[in-house]
Amino acid sequence: MDKPISTVRVRVPAKINLHLGVGALGDDGYHRLTTVFQAVSLYDELTAEAAEPGVCELTMTGEGAQELPTDDRNLAVRAARLVSQRFAGGEPLGVRMTIKKAIPIAGGMAGGSADAAAALLACSVLWDLDADVAELTEVAAELGSDVPFSVLGGTAIGTGRGADVVPALSRGGLHWVLAISAGGLSTPAVYRRFDELEPAGCDLAMPTGLLNALAGGDPVAVAPHLRNDLTAAAVSLDPALQQTLDAGLEHGALAALVSGSGPTCAFLSRNEDDAVELAARLRADAVAGSVRRVKGPVPGARLLT
Repeated sequence: MDKPISTVRVRVPAKINLHLGVGALGDDGYHRLTTVFQAVSLYDELTAEAAEPGVCELTMTGEGAQELPTDDRNLAVRAARLVSQRFAGGEPLGVRMTIKKAIPIAGGMAGGSADAAAALLACSVLWDLDADVAELTEVAAELGSDVPFSVLGGTAIGTGRGADVVPALSRGGLHWVLAISAGGLSTPAVYRRFDELEPAGCDLAMPTGLLNALAGGDPVAVAPHLRNDLTAAAVSLDPALQQTLDAGLEHGALAALVSGSGPTCAFLSRNEDDAVELAARLRADAVAGSVRRVKGPVPGARLLT
């Protein structure tokens, strides 16, 4: 008889929205989106350990982790409880989770959604529930718009509220430099500001130019098609972002955009050498709290043990 699993480790990536088309606020309180996600090589790591039935505890470490709740307000805790409810047939299960954070908090890179995806996968394996990726993705949609993509990773198209996700062809790899702000931006606040600036919403057409460029694998072709309808809203709430975006372009980035609702800024480079040089220049300018080089696409939530 196999020995029960007592510890599971999962690594889960951050995301960049290569395209984020945002529609008007709907009667249901949500915006319709057309987005192209890309998972990039900046990771949170979740460790799940077996605990007494009914126990669901979370500890977080890493920069800014002390600012995050560790009770049922945290998406990872909600994800663990949802897995137990959905797949365990009402049997009380227990878990103690530890998350080591590297994805910036309130940075527009889906850190909370990534942690929820990691919890879904970790708990399903820890509890030996035989939930497949399709089932986990379906449950993920109940937790938030970015969670299904965090399960899948790679490059993908998101529609509806962003939770309806299908893979997109992306040849080769893209080299990015991230300028991560010392502070965060509230996603609801950015969307409220967007509603003030664009009450009728923006175009939700499928970004075929971007998708064709991604399929071709040439970053120079990809660059002119990057778009984020939340940029003006984010910049209006944090005007220093414009200086950061301008600095990246002045130092040779092919393109610059705010990631999601911000305030992380993402710069596309021609290749790894250019990314190394750009990162050094941005660090010298001190235009952000920290600067990181990443590559995409990478897989979504994955088991380490």
